[in-house]
Amino acid sequence: MSTQVSEEVREALHEGRPVVALESTIIAHGLPRPRNLTVGRELEALVRDGGAVPATIAVLDGVARIGLDEAGLTRIAEDPSVRKLGHRDLAPALATGTTGATTVSATAWLADSVGIRVFATGGLGGVHREWAETQDESADLRLLAQVGVTVVCAGVKSILDVPATLQRLETLGVTVVGYGTDRFPGFYLSSSGEPVDWTLRTPEAVAGVMRARDELGGPRSALVVGNPVPTGQQLDPALHDRVLAGGLAAAREKGITGQAVTPFLLEYLTVHTDGASLEANLAAVRGNVRLAALVAAADRDRP
Repeated sequence: MSTQVSEEVREALHEGRPVVALESTIIAHGLPRPRNLTVGRELEALVRDGGAVPATIAVLDGVARIGLDEAGLTRIAEDPSVRKLGHRDLAPALATGTTGATTVSATAWLADSVGIRVFATGGLGGVHREWAETQDESADLRLLAQVGVTVVCAGVKSILDVPATLQRLETLGVTVVGYGTDRFPGFYLSSSGEPVDWTLRTPEAVAGVMRARDELGGPRSALVVGNPVPTGQQLDPALHDRVLAGGLAAAREKGITGQAVTPFLLEYLTVHTDGASLEANLAAVRGNVRLAALVAAADRDRP
């Protein structure tokens, strides 16, 4: 069997208890060792504290695992050969017995396939700067137009073209709401400066939108809930803008293009902010996980 749901997650889904999907790329590729394993455990604990069951998703030896045990989580955190898997990579990974960490697109797809309705992550991928020349756009966007999950995130990575990304989500029919804000979050920053059309202020309100979508039927697509990092924990906006400008210039000088741009810029920000960007990222992820657990619980507490 190419997909394996852990006993805890399977029982929770069967009994109608809240479950929150978590990606594994942040553990394998987004954080330094050994802190990555500590954070992976912490995020699962935050889901439990919110009254839900965590389902960290990854592929181990060609098996898509929905919910990792301690050994699986440790392997994803410590094995340097773990690959990064988007949803387009899942079939080859399963067929060849590969081990990999799932990105937003792969995690959302696998979560949706087993009936998990809520997914917490850091920031989404999106339309890259200079898209007119590169045609570089994250696979996250099109995939989110095809799955019915609710994705709690801190917006899209601020190194991207945020206005173009929001336009693309609109074109694809993906609903975007701000949680407690009328501005789309800016990943490291509380606000990207871009407006959102809808603002929700409680987990129950988010769950209400989820139920209304179920009742409407029609085309399936994700509900993106933009949850801003608290202002006191965001990266200093002036520092962010200055370092990002330097990173973009450095990428051009080095001839870095395509998929290599995002990891280069994220690493550049981490180094040139003395780790402050990483701390803002983690603050955002923690907040998203807490909110996702509350939304999942509210969704299961149906009238």
